[in-house]
Amino acid sequence: MKHTLIAAAGLLLAVSCTNTPKTRIYLDESQPLEVRVEDALSRMTLEEKVGILHAQSKFSSAGVPRLGIPELWTTDGPHGIRPEVKWDEWDQAGWTNDSCTAYPALTCLAASWSEEMSALYGKSIGEEARYREKDVLLGPGVNIYRTPLCGRNFEYMGEDPFLAGKMCVPYIQEVQKNGVAVCVKHYALNNQEANRHHYNAVVDDRALYEIYLPAFKAAVQEGGAWSIMGAYNLFEGEHLCHNDRILNKILKEEWGFDGAVISDWGGTHVTEEAITNGLDLEMGTGTNGLDSKYGNSYDAYHLAMPYLERLRDGRASMDVLNDKVRRVLRLNFRTAMNSNKPYGSLNSPEHNEAARKIAGEGIVLLKNENNILPLDLEKTSKILVVGENAIKKMTVGGGSSSLKAQNECTPIVGLQEAIGDKAQITYQRGYVGDLLRTYNSVDTGIDLTDPRTEEELIADAVAAAKEADIVLFFGGLNKSKGQDAEGRDRAAMALPYAQDKVIDAITEVNKNVVVLIVSGNAVEMPWIDKVDGVVETWFLGSQAGHAIADVLLGKVNPSGKLPFTFPVKLEDNGAHALNAYHKDSLSVEYKEGIYVGYRWAEKQNIKPLFAFGHGLSYTTFEYGEAKCSKSGSGYKVTLNVTNTGAREGKEIVQLYISDEESSLERPVKELKGFKKVTLAAGETKKVTFEITEDMLKFYDPEKGWVLEKGKFTAHVGAASDDIRTTVDFTK
Repeated sequence: MKHTLIAAAGLLLAVSCTNTPKTRIYLDESQPLEVRVEDALSRMTLEEKVGILHAQSKFSSAGVPRLGIPELWTTDGPHGIRPEVKWDEWDQAGWTNDSCTAYPALTCLAASWSEEMSALYGKSIGEEARYREKDVLLGPGVNIYRTPLCGRNFEYMGEDPFLAGKMCVPYIQEVQKNGVAVCVKHYALNNQEANRHHYNAVVDDRALYEIYLPAFKAAVQEGGAWSIMGAYNLFEGEHLCHNDRILNKILKEEWGFDGAVISDWGGTHVTEEAITNGLDLEMGTGTNGLDSKYGNSYDAYHLAMPYLERLRDGRASMDVLNDKVRRVLRLNFRTAMNSNKPYGSLNSPEHNEAARKIAGEGIVLLKNENNILPLDLEKTSKILVVGENAIKKMTVGGGSSSLKAQNECTPIVGLQEAIGDKAQITYQRGYVGDLLRTYNSVDTGIDLTDPRTEEELIADAVAAAKEADIVLFFGGLNKSKGQDAEGRDRAAMALPYAQDKVIDAITEVNKNVVVLIVSGNAVEMPWIDKVDGVVETWFLGSQAGHAIADVLLGKVNPSGKLPFTFPVKLEDNGAHALNAYHKDSLSVEYKEGIYVGYRWAEKQNIKPLFAFGHGLSYTTFEYGEAKCSKSGSGYKVTLNVTNTGAREGKEIVQLYISDEESSLERPVKELKGFKKVTLAAGETKKVTFEITEDMLKFYDPEKGWVLEKGKFTAHVGAASDDIRTTVDFTK
């Protein structure tokens, strides 16, 4: 009998070349995936099947050494590849070659409203994950922005399900082209960090299907995600890492998901539910191996020895087991066992350029009175930079998304490098916030201690402001617990660390003030009428300072738009207006239903501070009249958009639809399309939107998805509160 050697996961295996039962079809990548899965499944022992369904270390699960099936290695994301940790601990392993490129937070990516930027992001971070030999990237996050207090909003893609769904798909597709699976998280209803392991989300079916599930559905059906991570909280009384309705009935049956459901770390609680309710791969369960009859911590996992015992004595179904094993095998064959994946790259010039470009496209110019921006260095010789966030490194901290970036350019360094000797830049601290220097053993190298009192800090900033031509105040939030960070929500929507006092004091002595907000959340701005410029810069990663300087100096014309509403005050948000957000309750009722974000503001006729979709440019755009025509079973809306300014710019043209004759109450309008268009000065381009029948449907809890005949209105504009043209059509 002839044999050949086949390389698999670094092993050389003797494989029969004849068509006998011994032929290892599962190693032959020319075979259809399902054929390979079934072949591998047929060769595995009961113990081997159970062995691949749970962790073997903090971030890996076992393979099947006897069959040459390798381990699966996961890594935290979604903004960069986490540094290596010890086998059984969260502490860093002490490697010197595990730094990464830190990409902008996903709020910034969503603010770009650019599927091109999403693809670039996925390609770049996927290459870094591949180079580090990771099989599963734990991201992106697509949970809906329900409240400005959620500490993890910076990791998500805003308040609108259509925008989040469209923006996550290219990211997913490009990551997976590297042979690295995404693990879309946190499925589902993870809309607050407070009490996240214990609260039961009480959500009606209409809100569930119209608001909280569409982005996940897009990730699965359009993006082709290979894995999904369950959320910590509960729904209908069951934890979402083992929830029969969400995982089995909706994800796997309704949507046809063929990948693996992975638990969040420590998200598995009940053995019977873990077995039957849709979980496939259990990670991070908090056992020490000593308080049970099992000698190894990982053997004590719910899908380890407890599962094996139930299988051996007939209490657990072999069919359910085999379904889990198939899903994990698919994940393995698509990633670790994929010999055709590229090599990847790490910290390349291309990756740094990608981070800078994405950041520049996502920065949002919120206010620009008197054209205070871009900075005119011919008329500005003295620039005062104020604020801790100008010097603080933001890639460190915030929970599992904390990174060890190879480089991080802070805002002040970026400005200094870009301006050089063209103007004098001075700095004042203004406020002292978080003195965090190290997190998870990553040291920023910046000493943030300051002996001055709050009064002294403000007095020094005011004295310097009197002498400056312009003041750039860098404030906002940071990655400390209780701000933009995993595990805890914000206490309030106001700026922390007495920043409002600093801004008020500065504006008393200098009228040329620009406030730059570093955050992943909306903040209150009681001083908004006192400043000429406001910029939302987000958490921008490795190239933060360079990207901010690009925009402030006009090298990049800002084109970002808000992916969520900035309310004037917290009570203008639906969840808080209805007392439907609770930090400590075991039950959180989503009383606002489908009226999240701009939907709530428009229903209640509340004027926001800055509306969903808002964002300014250094040029101006004129919208022509929208026209609607039939297109197959749907409709086509077209209009011309013209750059009426003196420089090139990018405009995000937004399409909203109103249902004028619905049997159920619907929002005033809902986002159903967007196009990011690049226009030279004076240039006109035709913008076309395709409206499908699915875009006109609503979810009726009694009937499912419903399309009713009647009158609809297409609204096209520059923001949800800046509609430039409308056109009616009838279904």
